[in-house]
Parts: sequence; C-alpha cells; structure tokens
Amino acid sequence: MTLKQRIDADIKQAMLAKDKARLQALRSIKSQIMLAETEKGGTEGITPDTEMKLLTKAAKQRRESAELYAQQGRADLEQVELAELAVIEDYLPKQLDEGDLRTRLVEIIQRVGATGPSDMGKVMGVATKELAGQADGRAISQTVGELLSNTDF
Repeated sequence: MTLKQRIDADIKQAMLAKDKARLQALRSIKSQIMLAETEKGGTEGITPDTEMKLLTKAAKQRRESAELYAQQGRADLEQVELAELAVIEDYLPKQLDEGDLRTRLVEIIQRVGATGPSDMGKVMGVATKELAGQADGRAISQTVGELLSNTDF
C-alpha cells in the first residue's frame, strides 16, 4: 500500500470519526503528495524516498511553526501545529534517540574514513541519505560536528 493509499484510507476513517484535526492534517499531507506528483508530469507516482522527504519537510514546518507560536504566546495556534505534527509523525519511521544516532554516525564516520572537521561534508552526504526520516538534519549536523571535533570516538 502506497503512502497516498494509506492517507486516503485514513482520511475516510477520520471523516467517519468526525476527527477534524486529524482530517485537516491528512488533507494537508495528501495535497503535498498530489503537488509533488503533478510537478513530475503526472504520469508516474512519486517514489517512497520522495514521500519520505515530503513528510520530513512537513514535520519540520509544523515543528518550527509550533516553536514560533510558543514564542509569541499563541498557545491556540501552537496546539493546532502540534496536533498536525503528531499525525505526520505517525507516517514517519521511528526517530533515533541521541545514543542510537551517535552510534550510527560513528559507524558512518569510520566507514567513509573521516579524520577531522574538514571531512564533515563527506560524512553529512552519507549520513543524510542513510538516516533520512530517522533523525532531524540539524541533530545529525550537530552530532557529526561534535564527533569530528573529538577524534577519539
């Protein structure tokens, strides 16, 4: 079952359950998928990798919006964004915790033969591909920087 088919089925369930918040988030995801499909010419569906990128981007947008609303004291809008974020995260793979992320990055650093901060680009290229959807890009970058600064990992 593709992501689009899963979203369609979940939209029907949300409509039957009269769950407005979930329905709004699902419709938002579906519209992003449909836009991505039409950008490519509409003859083929989008790849699972592209779907993952769309979901990750949508989750990041909701997270940043929620932070902004919290800073502005708009708890009502913050809650809407956090509710949509929770729905989107249901479709993303489980996020790595800090220990697992560090372990995976050490493996990648050793595999590519990185020795210091000058090799950050080489490590980030591999890490972002392998950990797509499993960790936030900012967390990956920060951890790689720390690990490459400490050569005794």
